[in-house]
Amino acid sequence: MKFFKSVFLASLFFLFGFSSDNSLPENNSLGKIFLREDGVKEKFITDLVNKMTVEEKIGQMVLFTSDWSVTGPTIRENYIEDIRAGKVGAVFNAYTTAYTRQLQTIAVEETRLGIPLMFGYDVIHGHRTIFPVPLAESCSWDLMAIERSARIAASEASAEGINWTFAPMVDISRDPRWGRISEGAGEDTYLGSLMASARVKGFQGDNYEKGNTVVACAKHYAAYGAAQSGRDYNSVDMSENQFRDTYLPPFKACMDAGVGTFMTSFNDLNGVPASGNGFLLKNILRTEWNFQGFVVTDYTSINEMVNHGFAVNDKEAGEIALHAGVDMDMQGAVYYNYLQQSLSENKITITQIDEAVKNILGIKYELGLFNDPYKFCNTTRETTEIMTPANLEAARDMARKSIVLLKNENDVLPLKRSGTIALIGPLADDQRNLIGNWSAAGDWKKSVSVLQGFKNKLGDDVRIIYAKGANITDDKNLLKKLNDHGGDISIDKKSPAELINEAVEVAGRADVVVMVLGESQGMSGEAASRSDIGIPENQKTLLQAIHATGKPVVLVLMNGRPL
Repeated sequence: MKFFKSVFLASLFFLFGFSSDNSLPENNSLGKIFLREDGVKEKFITDLVNKMTVEEKIGQMVLFTSDWSVTGPTIRENYIEDIRAGKVGAVFNAYTTAYTRQLQTIAVEETRLGIPLMFGYDVIHGHRTIFPVPLAESCSWDLMAIERSARIAASEASAEGINWTFAPMVDISRDPRWGRISEGAGEDTYLGSLMASARVKGFQGDNYEKGNTVVACAKHYAAYGAAQSGRDYNSVDMSENQFRDTYLPPFKACMDAGVGTFMTSFNDLNGVPASGNGFLLKNILRTEWNFQGFVVTDYTSINEMVNHGFAVNDKEAGEIALHAGVDMDMQGAVYYNYLQQSLSENKITITQIDEAVKNILGIKYELGLFNDPYKFCNTTRETTEIMTPANLEAARDMARKSIVLLKNENDVLPLKRSGTIALIGPLADDQRNLIGNWSAAGDWKKSVSVLQGFKNKLGDDVRIIYAKGANITDDKNLLKKLNDHGGDISIDKKSPAELINEAVEVAGRADVVVMVLGESQGMSGEAASRSDIGIPENQKTLLQAIHATGKPVVLVLMNGRPL
């Protein structure tokens, strides 16, 4: 799916009524389903599936995204009609109680059976209150704090209509060039497994029906982090022993923690794309582990089996995916467009469709959506449980615990509360990049830059001076890519030499220099692999110039990968 990782060198890295018995009644004028609180799950779901048309069944297997505007998510008209026709089972990228209630009302009040939607979102390291990226959290080794951060993220997300997060990402990766390394625990299987379990428990709590939890999704299944050369979406070729020993355990940890959903990855594993890989989805997930939830693809990854050369067209790709065990198609519209035709041609069976639908409805049942489809549309919670002082303090505490001090020559740290401190670097007075990639509904304008933080903390005790010193990058091609992905990075009107000279002058007036260098948020994350994991060259030049002044230097690195 389509970070606040700070390293110091200091390395700072929701109406249904109730029927009089457990059976489904005849449809009322709106065709709604009524459910007793003491309804038996398996009977309820079987009876419901038996009432559904083929088109309605396939609809439950479709996940579409809402559109976006500058003020947040909006709703595409064709998706509205699809929801009204019962052709959509879940929506992602729609949040706030107003938006999700609007969509849910259509699904519940205007469709024949009134089956509620699920609402998914990439809540990776916080929803409104942003925590350090998972890679940074892993540096704390504090599983209680890690679980708490996921618990807070779930509470905030569920207060805005979300009931499903596409997290945790539990891919082990041993190549820091890979952009998505920021979303996981890094290279260690043991730590990755412990952290995977903690985050699932945090997101899901001990009871879905509480209304302040979300269904977690273990991703990307599997071996996505082992992409050749660290290139995102690339192939993976490895022995089964290595796969089971190194890359599979965090997913098993998610399974053991009760995770509700799994997401297939983009990559192929030994020549077989994950979304068409029965070994992964049936042999291991269903047979060996007895997984009872549902499997969703990553964004259009069924379609991408054509790119892999594994299917001749989308229709065949959909057949392969269903045979392999994929229950829900994210955004690719393959199931939406072709599954009914494949059924009529006997390329797939109604039993396969029914099984997938039962898996999906089972999670909706456990969420309590058949009792109260609007339970996650609580406007009171939306205004009282988001970015609370306690949540913000928890994020600060997690950040403190994530800090790794790499070196402290000549006892430069801790800094003295006297004299003059120079803050230098393109990220020293930056708010946007502080919250990192995959920052959900986080508002970067509410973040505090390092420069402002120093001023707030030290007040009048210390004189703070500042120079930018360099651009984040001088590479215009890279700059365009970063801004195409939602960045707002510019090149200063001053020349690189002028910026450095200004910084050297500022450093000369200081007792100690704190340099804030590293990556913008877009330099890590999806489709953000790098060939060079060093600090950008222009920033290196700045660092060398400041070091040459002889002033004590504290280097603060902001990055989504080891540098």
